[in-house]
Amino acid sequence: MLNMLQNLYVKNLALIDETEVEFGEGLNILTGETGAGKSLLLGSVHLALGGKYSPDMLRNGTKSGLVELTFKIEDEQIEKHLEEMNLYPEDGFLTLSRRLMEGRSISKINGETVNTGILKDVASMLIDIHGQRDNQTLLHKKNHLTLLDLYGKEKIVPLKKKMAEMYRRWNELKKRTESLTMDEETRRRELSLAEFEAQEIEEAGLVVGEDEELEELYRKMTESRKVTEAVAETYHYTGEAASGNASDLISRGIRSLQEAADFDEEGSRLYEQLTQLDGLLNDFNRELSEYANSFEFSEEEFRETEDRLNLLNHLKAKYGRSIEAVLAYCDEKKQRLQELADYDTFMQNLEQEQQDAFNAMKKMAEKLSQVRQRSAKKFAEEICGQMKELNFLDSRFEIRISEAEKYSSNGKDEAEFYLSVNPGEPLKPLGSVASGGEISRVMLAVKTVLADEEDTPTLIFDEIDTGISGITAGKVGDRLRLIGKSRQVICITHLPQIAATADHHFLIRKKAEGTSVRTDVEMLDEAASVEELARLLGGANVTERVMESAKELKELAKCER
Repeated sequence: MLNMLQNLYVKNLALIDETEVEFGEGLNILTGETGAGKSLLLGSVHLALGGKYSPDMLRNGTKSGLVELTFKIEDEQIEKHLEEMNLYPEDGFLTLSRRLMEGRSISKINGETVNTGILKDVASMLIDIHGQRDNQTLLHKKNHLTLLDLYGKEKIVPLKKKMAEMYRRWNELKKRTESLTMDEETRRRELSLAEFEAQEIEEAGLVVGEDEELEELYRKMTESRKVTEAVAETYHYTGEAASGNASDLISRGIRSLQEAADFDEEGSRLYEQLTQLDGLLNDFNRELSEYANSFEFSEEEFRETEDRLNLLNHLKAKYGRSIEAVLAYCDEKKQRLQELADYDTFMQNLEQEQQDAFNAMKKMAEKLSQVRQRSAKKFAEEICGQMKELNFLDSRFEIRISEAEKYSSNGKDEAEFYLSVNPGEPLKPLGSVASGGEISRVMLAVKTVLADEEDTPTLIFDEIDTGISGITAGKVGDRLRLIGKSRQVICITHLPQIAATADHHFLIRKKAEGTSVRTDVEMLDEAASVEELARLLGGANVTERVMESAKELKELAKCER
């Protein structure tokens, strides 16, 4: 598997002193006696993913707790989403941690502190938890359309992209029309202001880049006195002083070295160097003189530069932070002047454009709705088939599409799941008729249908065996194993029929140590797994016959893989 929950580490949480679980690929089953801490272990996962926390969750006598989830990440799509959030797996792993303290908690991803919002966003990409009613996706009507679109994504997603673009276009035109609607007096005031602003900018005769040039010139002007003195003093020493400037002294040196130049090669070489030095100094003096002249400004030039800079800064403060922005603002005002000059025609055109965009959006929404209606029928049929496999023998299931109050980027559809679990009962909204265990099994049916469509790598099921036993439990185990072929599944159960299907079996047990109690997690080998199945079958009295039944149950599950 490209992605999965590799490791869970918990410290100082309720009955858990310190424990670590290394999960594997496929179906991971957790069993244990009532009160051993099975739900507590998965509750710690909720906490790590940003769930509600209170200090009384900490182990007695401790001031802080820690929960860490380490995920194996090898999927390019998930890596891309993480990069968009400036998060990067380290050596293919991403660790989500939450330190729990009295009155507060700190969340981190790969050691960097993040807020709860980011933690939940990342968690939604990596793990999907189903258990308690308030955490189940199926209870929220808004999620039903998402599941339907996932089922029919091949045909629905392209239409949704077009719908989103059309909605965006229509919404922009609608907002613009509303913002530009005005009475005659308002139109006249805006027209007058636009004329004034455009004229003020045009009269300035702005040139891109001139502000930077003028600022440099103005800096030179204001600092010229000090610089001029320094340049003049330098020139005095290098070429102007009547007695002993550098240029004169080098010339004397050249004349003195003439005899050495005629004497041998070394003297000639030194003479040539000195001659070159004299040429360089003359060039330097000429350039220095030109540089000194550049600092000679008249009072009139200074005032003109200062006034121009003040004007440019005034316009930038008023219309934009740069000359380019000011000129762009001027173009906008010119365009607006044309619109205001023939306001009625402009508004009629804009309203027509908005209406055309609405009609196109409406047509696309209707097309999207038709595709959803067809997908809903097929999706419901497949879910119903999977529910029968989960012993909902007389159940009926429907997905009803209705029209939402207003358009959105998702179209104008609402979807809701309807269920009837007993013969003769009318179909009703799923959340109002199904028990917690039934909803978990419906979710299992949905997940089985969507096994090849969803991209969430890890699924966790808690309380999926509530209210079931026997044949139904075996069928639930079969569905979990089927989903486990394409993604990681973690499930807590107390039923041996489900536990027997595990690819990896963990035992959660409570141990007494002096005056305290702690929860431990142990990964079972095949022999230990059979012993745990026997305990689940026979309770406290595990007879030889019960052990044989446990072995048979395990072998039967292995044969069905």
